[in-house]
Formats: sequence, C-alpha cells, structure tokens
Amino acid sequence: MTIIMPEFLHQSLPSLIELRRHLHQHPELGFEEFATSDLVAQRLEEWGYEVHRGLAGTGVVGQLKKGTGSRSIGLRADMDALPINEETALPHASSVPGKMHGCGHDGHTAMLLAAAHYLAEHGSFNGTLNVIFQPAEEGLGGAKRMVEEGLFERFPCDGVFGLHNAPGIPVGSFALREGPFLASSDSYIITIHGKGGHGAFPHTTTDPVVAAAHIVVALQSIVARNVAPLDTAIITVGAIHAGDAPNVIPGTAELRLSVRALKPEVRDLLVQRIRELVTAEAQAYRCTATIETRSSYPVLVNDPASTEFARDVIFDHFGEENLNYPMAPVTGSEDFAFMLEACEGAYVFMGNGGDGKISLHSPYYDFNDEGLAYGAYYWIKLAERFLA
Repeated sequence: MTIIMPEFLHQSLPSLIELRRHLHQHPELGFEEFATSDLVAQRLEEWGYEVHRGLAGTGVVGQLKKGTGSRSIGLRADMDALPINEETALPHASSVPGKMHGCGHDGHTAMLLAAAHYLAEHGSFNGTLNVIFQPAEEGLGGAKRMVEEGLFERFPCDGVFGLHNAPGIPVGSFALREGPFLASSDSYIITIHGKGGHGAFPHTTTDPVVAAAHIVVALQSIVARNVAPLDTAIITVGAIHAGDAPNVIPGTAELRLSVRALKPEVRDLLVQRIRELVTAEAQAYRCTATIETRSSYPVLVNDPASTEFARDVIFDHFGEENLNYPMAPVTGSEDFAFMLEACEGAYVFMGNGGDGKISLHSPYYDFNDEGLAYGAYYWIKLAERFLA
C-alpha cells in the first residue's frame, strides 16, 4: 500500500527534523522540562491553541475547538529525558553531560507538535482537540500527577491516546493489542534488621545477610509456585547492599526489587506474597523486615473499543502490512497507564526501524527521523476521524 500523506507534512519535514534534533541536543529530566515546555507552549500559542500550563509542574495542554461538535479527544506525548551519558557521537548529540533523550521522547514531542500544527491550519474536524505534553514519564509518574491535579476534569476527553516508538519494528508500521498490553511495575526497598557484631563471634549476632540471602532465593518460589503457569510475573532482585568489611557482620541488609505483572489480580497476589514471605523469612532468622514502596505503576490496559478504533485508522491509512495486531504483551511499563485508568483510550507502538539491537535507554540510541512524518500522520488521521 502506498501511504499518501498531506503535502503540508512533506514540506514541513526538514523543519520537523530540525525541531526534533534541537530537543535531542537540549534534554531535560522529569519535572525539569522548563525550556521544552516553553517551546511547546510558544508553538501552540502561535497556531491558535488555548494553552494551559502548570499541571504536574511543567506539563502543557493545548486545546483547539472547531465547529459545534461535543466530542473531545486527548493526544499525549511525553517530554522528559534520561540520566544517561550519550555515546552516539552524532552531530546533534546531547549538549548536557549526563542527560540524553534515550527513549525517543524528543521524537514523540516533535510528532505531536507537527500534528497539532497541521490540525490547526488544515484539520477537518468538529469538536475539541486536547494535545497533552506530559512531563516525567521516566519512573516519576508524571501522568499520575497530571490526572491527580485534574487533567480530565479540566479537559474532558471521550478518548485519550498514547504512542511510543519501538526499535526493531519497521518504520511506518504500528503494533497494538486490546486489554492488558504493558506490565505493572512496583519497586520495593526491603531492609532486613538484625544485630551486628564481630565476624569471629557470629553466635553473638543476628545476621541479616543470611536472612537476606534466603529471602532472595525464596522470592523466586512465588512465581514458580503461587502464580498460574500461563500468567506473567517477574520478581527481580536488582541490588543487594550489606556491610563494608569481611570480618564484620552488619546490622542491616537491603534488597531492591522490581516486580511486574500483566494482570491486576496477579500484581495484587505478588504484593501480598512478597510481604508475607519476607516477614516470615526474616523472623525465621531472628530478624525483622521493613518494606518500602518506591514507585508503583498499574497494568496498562487498552480499552477494546478505542483499540479497535486506532487499529482501523492504522489499517485504512498505513495498510494491513504495516499493522501488527494483536501484538504480544510487553513486560515493560508506561505511566500512560494512569491516564487509561481515568479515561478510555489506547496506546500503540510505532516502528523506529533497525534490528532492535540498540534498545531504548541505551547510550547509543537515537530516534529515527524517518518515522516523524508517520507518527504525525497517525495523530492527524486519528483525531480527524474521532472528531468527524
């Protein structure tokens, strides 16, 4: 299928690439997207949007109404970068040490701006368009904060849609599924409290390291023996911290966990069993345990009707050969899940090309500029059909 895009997109592609690379050169971390949000707000105001700022600190919402239609749609892009030293050596590489757009949010922001520009000047729709530029997607829950601060009360949406680039999927292709699509993510810090002392006299101590070691092994039994074999569950102990010297038994030991599931009920089971098992194992070795939750994202669940709608837009405008449906669920996480808990909608992946060997969050990653027009075109057709 030949994809016929508006001439406006072709003509504006060089400036769109320039914009994306400017954003890439000037990355800002979560809740620090001051220059990025200034740029976004300025562009939207120039194109006639009613611009609202301040949700989640650096969030920007642009609203544009055409006609008398009562329906409204929300299109969301994330703006934040990652705390990574870029190693691409590209001409447009990050100019800020220790920060880079290693997940493609520069591309996401540029694509939604391009779509917003087209829809303002040439868009054929009857209703309300809300373009949502969200801060702090990378582990800080910017979407949750926007929702809590009244995003959908101030800007009601009949549907909200998100998009993320995906290395390894061909440029111009899209992938999605209805129902649970991305995993929940819960991070915990478990501290085992014992009684420290000299390594030569272990009988006078209560060793939290031994308890921690048994907890690490026992945690894997939850997935193996408590979760149904056909359900997805992941418990990763990513860090262990205890002691400084080989002949000193420390007073505490710390475990850091990442826990994921693709069903809310499995997530609840994991939380319950982790608490039960950690408490019991610590007691078995005469220790106590405290469990601190550091971050918590729900399962991202695509609404069936919204998913079918997005799928049909992709099918009609990009062709069946560029549609991966239903895509297998992904065990990564995304805070757009908070928006989908508050409003019906759907989340899709867009191809970033390549063989997938350079992944998201890699210091060698770069958004593929060939995909900019495809992403913008998807947003345009999605909005125009939703507000037809």
